[in-house]
This record gives sequence, structure tokens and C-alpha cells, in this order.
Amino acid sequence: MEYLLNITRQTRENFIRLIESSTVEELNEIPAGFNNNIIWNFAHIVASQQGLCYRLANVPLVVEKQYILPYTKGTRPEKFIGAEEINTIKELMRSTITQLEQDLDSDKFTAYHTFKTDYGVEIKSTQEAVQFFVVHDALHYGIASAIKKVINNNK
Repeated sequence: MEYLLNITRQTRENFIRLIESSTVEELNEIPAGFNNNIIWNFAHIVASQQGLCYRLANVPLVVEKQYILPYTKGTRPEKFIGAEEINTIKELMRSTITQLEQDLDSDKFTAYHTFKTDYGVEIKSTQEAVQFFVVHDALHYGIASAIKKVINNNK
């Protein structure tokens, strides 16, 4: 599990570098052909991890709902996200993995509501959710990287 969490940390650090190399305007831009933006993809990772690991295990979320609800599956950017909220989401990117590791080590997750992802993968435990969101995080980092390239090409 430690190896998977380290992959997740690295993906998130790569994503943070992408965020830090972008303007607030670029993070909020939705280029033609896309239905979301870089910052939505960034925050979506945090929101998804909370749902997959905590909500489905019936364990209290460690992130305030204001950083989850606007970024869950099926949502799209509805407002401009400013620098202060972006910085908070950056902090959550790191702290949620550290907290998850502590919660896994303390056996906080004892039950789980089985969930079938859009990938067609059935998740039956928080440990399986961790395995899945390694792929999920990388997917959204890739989407955000593609959005950044389109934005840069349109300048």
C-alpha cells in the first residue's frame, strides 16, 4: 500500500507543479472541446478520493464539503476559483494522502459499500479504492496537462 500511496504523492506533486506554472485565469479556462478546466480536474482528485475511501466506507470525510460537492463526478466548473481556494486545494492534495495513510494504518476502514466505477471496475474495500485512484489521479493529471497545452497553443 505504501508504494501505491507514493505513486499517488508523486502524481499529485506533478499536478501541483502544473498548477504553479499556470495563471489563475489559465486554471479556470475551459478551452473549446473540453467540458471542464485544470482546477476542476485538480480538485476532482481530492473529492473523488474522499468519496471512494471515506464515504463508501461510512467513515467521516476529512475535507469540508465545499471542497468536495462542486468537484464530484457529473459536475462541471460553475464559478471562478481564486488564488486562495487554489492554495487550499493544493494543501488538501498533500494532506489527504497523509491522513489516508494514517487512517489505513490505524484500521479505520472496516466496512465498505461496493461501488462500480465508470471504468467497469468494482471496488469492494478502501484498499481497492487506493489501487483504483492511482489510475484515476493519473487520468485527471493527463486531462489537465492536455488542457494546458491547448491553452498555451492558443496564445
